[in-house]
Amino acid sequence: MAEPKTRKKTSTTSIKPDLSQLPEELLHLISTHLKNCFDVVHARSVCSLWRSTFPFPSSLLRQSYSLPKFHSQLKDLCTLEKRKSKELCTLEKVPLFLFRVRAPDGDAAEYFMGGIGRDESDDHLELPSPLQCSVKVKIPGTEPTLMNILDCQILSLGHQYRMIGCIPKDCGGVSFLPLNKEGGEFVVLLLNYTNVWLVLRSAEMRWRELKELSTAACRELFTFRGRFYASFFNGDKFVIDPSSLEATPLTPHNESNFFIPSGNDELFLVKTDFPTCRVSRLDEEAGKWVEVSDLGDRVLFIGGHRGNFCCSAKELPQGCGLTGNSILFTLGPRNVTFPYKYGVHNTGNAEDDINCWRSSMENRVMILNKYFPVLAFQVER
Repeated sequence: MAEPKTRKKTSTTSIKPDLSQLPEELLHLISTHLKNCFDVVHARSVCSLWRSTFPFPSSLLRQSYSLPKFHSQLKDLCTLEKRKSKELCTLEKVPLFLFRVRAPDGDAAEYFMGGIGRDESDDHLELPSPLQCSVKVKIPGTEPTLMNILDCQILSLGHQYRMIGCIPKDCGGVSFLPLNKEGGEFVVLLLNYTNVWLVLRSAEMRWRELKELSTAACRELFTFRGRFYASFFNGDKFVIDPSSLEATPLTPHNESNFFIPSGNDELFLVKTDFPTCRVSRLDEEAGKWVEVSDLGDRVLFIGGHRGNFCCSAKELPQGCGLTGNSILFTLGPRNVTFPYKYGVHNTGNAEDDINCWRSSMENRVMILNKYFPVLAFQVER
Protein backbone atom coordinates (compact mmCIF):
# COMPACT_ATOMS: atom_id res chain seq x y z
CA MET A 1 0.00 0.00 0.00
CA ALA A 2 1.47 3.28 -1.07
CA GLU A 3 2.44 5.74 1.59
CA PRO A 4 0.58 9.05 1.45
CA LYS A 5 2.50 11.89 -0.07
CA THR A 6 3.79 14.39 2.42
CA ARG A 7 3.96 18.09 1.56
CA LYS A 8 7.45 19.43 1.76
CA LYS A 9 7.84 22.23 4.22
CA THR A 10 9.37 25.34 2.82
CA SER A 11 10.65 28.21 4.86
CA THR A 12 11.17 31.69 3.63
CA THR A 13 13.65 33.99 5.23
CA SER A 14 13.78 37.67 4.46
CA ILE A 15 17.28 38.60 3.54
CA LYS A 16 18.15 42.21 4.18
CA PRO A 17 20.19 43.46 1.24
CA ASP A 18 23.62 44.81 1.99
CA LEU A 19 23.41 48.19 0.30
CA SER A 20 27.06 48.90 1.05
CA GLN A 21 28.02 46.28 -1.55
CA LEU A 22 26.41 48.04 -4.50
CA PRO A 23 28.81 48.86 -7.33
CA GLU A 24 29.68 52.48 -8.06
CA GLU A 25 27.73 52.37 -11.33
CA LEU A 26 24.49 51.69 -9.46
CA LEU A 27 25.22 54.40 -6.91
CA HIS A 28 25.71 56.87 -9.73
CA LEU A 29 22.38 55.75 -11.24
CA ILE A 30 20.67 56.25 -7.85
CA SER A 31 22.12 59.75 -7.60
CA THR A 32 20.36 60.74 -10.84
CA HIS A 33 16.98 59.92 -9.26
CA LEU A 34 17.40 61.98 -6.10
CA LYS A 35 14.80 64.70 -6.65
CA ASN A 36 15.83 67.23 -4.02
CA CYS A 37 18.42 67.99 -1.38
CA PHE A 38 16.46 66.13 1.30
CA ASP A 39 16.53 62.94 -0.78
CA VAL A 40 20.32 63.26 -0.67
CA VAL A 41 20.26 63.59 3.14
CA HIS A 42 18.05 60.50 3.23
CA ALA A 43 20.46 58.54 1.03
CA ARG A 44 23.45 59.60 3.13
CA SER A 45 21.90 57.90 6.17
CA VAL A 46 22.06 54.42 4.59
CA CYS A 47 25.71 53.60 5.35
CA SER A 48 29.20 55.06 5.40
CA LEU A 49 29.77 54.20 1.71
CA TRP A 50 26.66 56.10 0.63
CA ARG A 51 27.60 58.99 2.88
CA SER A 52 31.03 59.25 1.28
CA THR A 53 29.55 58.87 -2.22
CA PHE A 54 26.83 61.51 -1.92
CA PRO A 55 28.22 64.86 -0.74
CA PHE A 56 26.11 66.87 1.65
CA PRO A 57 23.87 69.14 -0.51
CA SER A 58 25.30 72.62 -0.82
CA SER A 59 21.79 74.13 -0.78
CA LEU A 60 21.46 73.09 2.87
CA LEU A 61 24.84 74.42 3.96
CA ARG A 62 24.80 77.69 5.87
CA GLN A 63 27.49 79.53 3.98
CA SER A 64 29.13 82.12 6.20
CA TYR A 65 31.50 85.10 5.97
CA SER A 66 33.77 86.48 8.69
CA LEU A 67 33.35 90.24 8.89
CA PRO A 68 34.92 92.86 11.18
CA LYS A 69 32.81 94.15 14.02
CA PHE A 70 31.54 97.69 13.77
CA HIS A 71 34.14 100.46 13.98
CA SER A 72 34.41 102.24 17.34
CA GLN A 73 33.66 105.60 15.68
CA LEU A 74 30.02 104.47 15.40
CA LYS A 75 29.76 103.81 19.13
CA ASP A 76 27.44 106.72 19.90
CA LEU A 77 25.16 106.01 16.93
CA CYS A 78 24.83 102.28 17.33
CA THR A 79 25.28 102.00 21.12
CA LEU A 80 28.35 99.88 20.46
CA GLU A 81 31.02 99.02 22.94
CA LYS A 82 34.59 99.86 21.99
CA ARG A 83 36.09 96.72 20.52
CA LYS A 84 39.43 95.71 19.11
CA SER A 85 39.41 95.95 15.33
CA LYS A 86 40.60 92.36 14.99
CA GLU A 87 37.39 90.96 16.53
CA LEU A 88 35.03 89.42 14.02
CA CYS A 89 31.35 88.70 13.59
CA THR A 90 29.71 86.26 11.17
CA LEU A 91 27.32 86.79 8.29
CA GLU A 92 25.37 83.56 7.78
CA LYS A 93 23.31 82.53 4.75
CA VAL A 94 20.21 80.62 5.91
CA PRO A 95 18.27 78.47 3.38
CA LEU A 96 14.48 78.72 3.70
CA PHE A 97 11.91 76.02 2.95
CA LEU A 98 8.16 75.49 3.07
CA PHE A 99 7.11 72.06 4.37
CA ARG A 100 3.61 70.72 3.86
CA VAL A 101 2.74 67.88 6.22
CA ARG A 102 0.19 65.52 4.71
CA ALA A 103 -2.72 65.18 7.13
CA PRO A 104 -3.92 61.55 7.51
CA ASP A 105 -7.61 62.49 7.38
CA GLY A 106 -7.23 64.84 4.41
CA ASP A 107 -9.37 67.54 6.02
CA ALA A 108 -6.49 69.95 6.65
CA ALA A 109 -2.93 70.58 5.60
CA GLU A 110 -0.28 71.82 8.02
CA TYR A 111 2.64 73.97 6.89
CA PHE A 112 5.96 74.95 8.42
CA MET A 113 8.08 77.74 6.96
CA GLY A 114 11.57 78.55 8.23
CA GLY A 115 15.33 78.24 7.97
CA ILE A 116 17.19 74.93 7.85
CA GLY A 117 20.64 74.17 9.25
CA ARG A 118 22.93 71.17 9.10
CA ASP A 119 22.92 68.70 11.97
CA GLU A 120 26.54 68.03 12.89
CA SER A 121 25.66 64.41 13.68
CA ASP A 122 24.97 63.83 9.96
CA ASP A 123 28.64 63.06 9.36
CA HIS A 124 28.59 59.89 11.44
CA LEU A 125 24.93 58.98 11.90
CA GLU A 126 23.46 55.81 10.42
CA LEU A 127 19.73 55.46 11.02
CA PRO A 128 17.85 52.20 11.54
CA SER A 129 15.22 50.94 9.14
CA PRO A 130 12.84 52.42 8.21
CA LEU A 131 15.08 55.30 7.30
CA GLN A 132 14.24 58.66 8.79
CA CYS A 133 14.98 62.14 7.53
CA SER A 134 13.91 64.84 9.95
CA VAL A 135 14.22 68.52 10.73
CA LYS A 136 14.17 70.08 14.17
CA VAL A 137 11.25 72.46 14.64
CA LYS A 138 11.58 75.06 17.40
CA ILE A 139 8.45 77.07 18.15
CA PRO A 140 8.82 79.63 20.97
CA GLY A 141 7.23 78.41 24.20
CA THR A 142 7.54 74.75 23.27
CA GLU A 143 10.25 72.10 23.37
CA PRO A 144 12.14 71.46 20.09
CA THR A 145 10.61 68.55 18.20
CA LEU A 146 11.85 66.44 15.30
CA MET A 147 9.53 66.36 12.29
CA ASN A 148 9.82 63.44 9.88
CA ILE A 149 9.92 64.95 6.38
CA LEU A 150 9.85 61.74 4.32
CA ASP A 151 6.15 62.31 3.69
CA CYS A 152 6.35 66.09 3.38
CA GLN A 153 5.93 68.23 0.31
CA ILE A 154 8.98 70.53 0.31
CA LEU A 155 9.39 73.82 -1.56
CA SER A 156 12.51 75.99 -1.57
CA LEU A 157 11.89 79.67 -0.76
CA GLY A 158 15.42 80.94 -1.33
CA HIS A 159 17.41 82.18 1.66
CA GLN A 160 17.90 84.95 4.20
CA TYR A 161 21.00 86.42 5.85
CA ARG A 162 21.61 87.09 9.53
CA MET A 163 24.42 88.50 11.63
CA ILE A 164 25.91 86.43 14.47
CA GLY A 165 28.13 87.73 17.26
CA CYS A 166 27.62 91.41 16.49
CA ILE A 167 26.57 94.35 18.62
CA PRO A 168 23.83 95.49 18.64
CA LYS A 169 22.05 92.15 18.62
CA ASP A 170 18.75 93.64 17.43
CA CYS A 171 19.83 94.48 13.89
CA GLY A 172 16.76 95.37 11.88
CA GLY A 173 17.96 93.73 8.68
CA VAL A 174 20.93 92.62 6.65
CA SER A 175 21.31 91.96 2.92
CA PHE A 176 24.13 90.60 0.76
CA LEU A 177 25.01 91.02 -2.92
CA PRO A 178 27.89 89.47 -4.90
CA LEU A 179 29.56 91.87 -7.33
CA ASN A 180 30.81 89.20 -9.74
CA LYS A 181 29.88 85.70 -10.84
CA GLU A 182 32.87 84.16 -9.09
CA GLY A 183 31.53 85.45 -5.77
CA GLY A 184 34.85 86.93 -4.67
CA GLU A 185 33.66 90.53 -4.36
CA PHE A 186 30.55 91.39 -2.38
CA VAL A 187 28.67 94.20 -0.62
CA VAL A 188 26.84 93.88 2.71
CA LEU A 189 24.15 96.37 3.71
CA LEU A 190 23.04 96.41 7.33
CA LEU A 191 20.79 98.55 9.52
CA ASN A 192 19.54 98.58 13.10
CA TYR A 193 16.53 99.98 14.88
CA THR A 194 18.17 103.38 15.43
CA ASN A 195 18.00 103.88 11.64
CA VAL A 196 21.77 103.75 11.24
CA TRP A 197 22.74 102.22 7.89
CA LEU A 198 26.13 100.54 7.53
CA VAL A 199 27.75 99.19 4.39
CA LEU A 200 30.77 96.94 3.93
CA ARG A 201 32.67 96.16 0.73
CA SER A 202 34.78 93.02 0.60
CA ALA A 203 37.61 94.97 -1.04
CA GLU A 204 37.87 97.27 2.02
CA MET A 205 36.60 94.96 4.79
CA ARG A 206 35.49 97.85 6.95
CA TRP A 207 32.10 99.24 7.91
CA ARG A 208 31.16 102.77 7.03
CA GLU A 209 27.98 104.71 7.53
CA LEU A 210 25.55 105.23 4.67
CA LYS A 211 23.57 108.45 4.55
CA GLU A 212 20.15 108.29 6.14
CA LEU A 213 17.50 107.22 3.62
CA SER A 214 14.35 107.88 5.62
CA THR A 215 13.19 109.28 8.94
CA ALA A 216 11.14 106.12 9.55
CA ALA A 217 12.22 102.61 10.54
CA CYS A 218 12.93 100.10 7.77
CA ARG A 219 10.32 97.39 7.23
CA GLU A 220 11.83 95.38 4.36
CA LEU A 221 15.38 94.96 3.06
CA PHE A 222 16.08 92.50 0.24
CA THR A 223 17.83 92.09 -3.11
CA PHE A 224 16.41 91.71 -6.61
CA ARG A 225 18.34 91.46 -9.89
CA GLY A 226 21.60 92.69 -8.42
CA ARG A 227 20.31 95.67 -6.44
CA PHE A 228 19.21 96.39 -2.87
CA TYR A 229 15.58 97.30 -2.18
CA ALA A 230 14.34 98.94 1.03
CA SER A 231 10.90 100.04 2.19
CA PHE A 232 9.98 101.98 5.33
CA PHE A 233 6.96 102.23 7.61
CA ASN A 234 6.18 105.76 6.41
CA GLY A 235 5.91 104.58 2.79
CA ASP A 236 9.40 105.55 1.60
CA LYS A 237 10.89 103.08 -0.89
CA PHE A 238 14.36 103.03 -2.43
CA VAL A 239 16.43 100.96 -4.83
CA ILE A 240 20.17 101.09 -4.01
CA ASP A 241 22.95 100.45 -6.50
CA PRO A 242 25.59 98.19 -4.85
CA SER A 243 28.51 99.76 -6.73
CA SER A 244 27.79 103.48 -6.34
CA LEU A 245 25.50 103.09 -3.27
CA GLU A 246 23.22 105.72 -4.82
CA ALA A 247 19.61 105.42 -3.59
CA THR A 248 16.79 106.13 -6.04
CA PRO A 249 13.26 106.74 -4.64
CA LEU A 250 10.52 104.44 -5.88
CA THR A 251 6.87 105.29 -6.39
CA PRO A 252 4.10 104.83 -5.41
CA HIS A 253 4.59 106.24 -1.91
CA ASN A 254 2.32 104.30 0.45
CA GLU A 255 2.98 102.88 3.91
CA SER A 256 0.72 99.88 3.20
CA ASN A 257 2.79 98.52 0.32
CA PHE A 258 4.66 95.21 0.45
CA PHE A 259 7.39 93.95 -1.90
CA ILE A 260 7.34 90.26 -2.91
CA PRO A 261 10.10 89.02 -5.25
CA SER A 262 9.30 85.96 -7.35
CA GLY A 263 12.78 84.49 -7.57
CA ASN A 264 14.89 86.71 -9.80
CA ASP A 265 12.20 86.91 -12.48
CA GLU A 266 9.53 89.31 -11.28
CA LEU A 267 8.95 91.77 -8.44
CA PHE A 268 5.41 92.34 -7.15
CA LEU A 269 4.03 95.18 -5.05
CA VAL A 270 0.92 94.57 -2.94
CA LYS A 271 -0.90 97.75 -1.91
CA THR A 272 -3.28 97.06 0.97
CA ASP A 273 -6.38 99.01 1.88
CA PHE A 274 -8.14 96.42 4.01
CA PRO A 275 -10.40 94.67 3.35
CA THR A 276 -9.08 94.94 -0.23
CA CYS A 277 -5.69 95.14 -1.90
CA ARG A 278 -4.21 95.65 -5.36
CA VAL A 279 -1.19 93.96 -6.94
CA SER A 280 1.31 95.47 -9.37
CA ARG A 281 4.33 94.08 -11.20
CA LEU A 282 7.52 96.04 -11.81
CA ASP A 283 8.21 96.83 -15.47
CA GLU A 284 11.92 97.66 -15.27
CA GLU A 285 12.23 98.74 -18.91
CA ALA A 286 9.36 101.23 -18.63
CA GLY A 287 10.32 102.14 -15.06
CA LYS A 288 6.77 101.80 -13.73
CA TRP A 289 4.42 99.48 -11.86
CA VAL A 290 1.73 97.69 -13.89
CA GLU A 291 -1.39 96.52 -12.06
CA VAL A 292 -2.17 92.82 -12.50
CA SER A 293 -5.19 90.61 -11.78
CA ASP A 294 -3.57 87.23 -12.39
CA LEU A 295 -0.53 85.80 -10.59
CA GLY A 296 -0.59 82.55 -12.53
CA ASP A 297 0.12 79.58 -10.29
CA ARG A 298 1.87 81.72 -7.65
CA VAL A 299 0.95 82.02 -3.98
CA LEU A 300 2.25 85.19 -2.33
CA PHE A 301 3.02 85.00 1.41
CA ILE A 302 3.11 88.36 3.20
CA GLY A 303 4.65 88.16 6.66
CA GLY A 304 5.83 91.72 7.26
CA HIS A 305 9.03 91.93 9.32
CA ARG A 306 9.66 88.19 9.00
CA GLY A 307 9.82 88.47 5.21
CA ASN A 308 7.59 88.03 2.16
CA PHE A 309 7.85 84.98 -0.07
CA CYS A 310 6.43 83.40 -3.21
CA CYS A 311 5.97 79.77 -4.22
CA SER A 312 4.35 77.78 -7.01
CA ALA A 313 1.02 76.16 -6.16
CA LYS A 314 1.56 73.67 -8.99
CA GLU A 315 4.20 71.97 -6.89
CA LEU A 316 1.66 71.33 -4.14
CA PRO A 317 -0.77 68.42 -4.59
CA GLN A 318 -4.45 69.05 -5.10
CA GLY A 319 -6.50 69.32 -1.96
CA CYS A 320 -3.76 71.07 0.00
CA GLY A 321 -5.97 74.12 0.53
CA LEU A 322 -3.64 76.61 -1.16
CA THR A 323 -4.23 77.37 -4.83
CA GLY A 324 -2.51 79.58 -7.37
CA ASN A 325 -3.35 83.22 -8.00
CA SER A 326 -3.81 83.92 -4.29
CA ILE A 327 -2.29 85.98 -1.47
CA LEU A 328 -1.93 84.85 2.15
CA PHE A 329 -1.38 87.47 4.87
CA THR A 330 0.21 86.00 8.02
CA LEU A 331 1.20 89.24 9.76
CA GLY A 332 -2.13 90.37 11.26
CA PRO A 333 -3.01 90.31 14.98
CA ARG A 334 -5.59 87.57 14.52
CA ASN A 335 -4.77 83.87 14.27
CA VAL A 336 -7.48 83.21 11.68
CA THR A 337 -7.25 84.44 8.09
CA PHE A 338 -8.31 83.51 4.54
CA PRO A 339 -6.43 83.58 1.21
CA TYR A 340 -7.09 86.66 -0.91
CA LYS A 341 -8.42 86.18 -4.46
CA TYR A 342 -9.10 88.55 -7.34
CA GLY A 343 -12.73 89.34 -8.27
CA VAL A 344 -14.44 87.89 -5.20
CA HIS A 345 -18.23 88.16 -5.66
CA ASN A 346 -19.62 86.87 -2.36
CA THR A 347 -19.08 90.06 -0.38
CA GLY A 348 -22.72 90.45 0.62
CA ASN A 349 -22.75 94.00 -0.70
CA ALA A 350 -23.72 94.63 -4.32
CA GLU A 351 -21.89 97.95 -4.33
CA ASP A 352 -18.48 96.44 -3.51
CA ASP A 353 -15.84 96.72 -6.21
CA ILE A 354 -14.90 93.24 -7.40
CA ASN A 355 -11.98 94.48 -9.53
CA CYS A 356 -9.56 94.02 -6.65
CA TRP A 357 -8.16 91.38 -4.32
CA ARG A 358 -10.33 90.43 -1.35
CA SER A 359 -10.62 87.68 1.28
CA SER A 360 -12.16 84.64 -0.40
CA MET A 361 -13.74 83.32 2.84
CA GLU A 362 -12.75 79.84 1.66
CA ASN A 363 -10.24 77.40 3.12
CA ARG A 364 -9.79 78.98 6.54
CA VAL A 365 -6.16 79.37 7.64
CA MET A 366 -5.22 78.95 11.31
CA ILE A 367 -1.91 80.61 12.25
CA LEU A 368 -0.27 78.27 14.77
CA ASN A 369 2.93 80.31 15.21
CA LYS A 370 4.02 83.57 13.56
CA TYR A 371 7.20 84.30 15.48
CA PHE A 372 10.82 83.64 14.54
CA PRO A 373 12.20 81.16 13.59
CA VAL A 374 9.21 79.12 12.32
CA LEU A 375 5.95 80.20 10.74
CA ALA A 376 3.40 77.42 11.25
CA PHE A 377 -0.15 77.43 9.88
CA GLN A 378 -2.95 75.02 9.02
CA VAL A 379 -5.21 75.27 5.98
CA GLU A 380 -8.68 73.78 6.47
CA ARG A 381 -10.82 72.61 3.58
